[in-house]
Amino acid sequence: MLIFTGYIFNVHAADNSQALLEDALSAAPPSLRDKVTVVDWEKNVLQKGTSSYTCFPTPSQLQGKAPMCLDAPWMEWADAWMNKKSFQAKAIGISYMLAGDDGASNIDPYAKVETADNQWVKEGPHLMIITPDKDLLNSLPTDPNNGGPYVMWKDTPYVHIMIPVGARN
Repeated sequence: MLIFTGYIFNVHAADNSQALLEDALSAAPPSLRDKVTVVDWEKNVLQKGTSSYTCFPTPSQLQGKAPMCLDAPWMEWADAWMNKKSFQAKAIGISYMLAGDDGASNIDPYAKVETADNQWVKEGPHLMIITPDKDLLNSLPTDPNNGGPYVMWKDTPYVHIMIPVGARN
């Protein structure tokens, strides 16, 4: 068992652990890949790391790709989002999704499919930032098609900055 910032993980992995490991690591910058902890969604540790980042493979319920690497503030954010709890960042958090994702609503944190009015966006490689001071986000656009950083999930507890760093999928 591995305990990391208040989360308990098992130290064994599934039979497809190599594929899950490679998927998770595709979200991280090359300079971090050998330093991150990688955990699957059943909390099995696939790689024990030394940095503050934990990487996860694409969730099994999703089609396509959406691996991510989260620092400690983002781990708290993810726990709140997955459990539909309130969230207030206590520190700036940086998350990597350098493999991109296969789509999410820009306005509804729990939308599962694209609709005519939920601003569905399939983002390429990107970073995500959370901040304790949500007022700082007021200077940024919410339009995911503006060609630069934008605010996702504004007016929700899960608001964050999306920073595209490559072409969309």
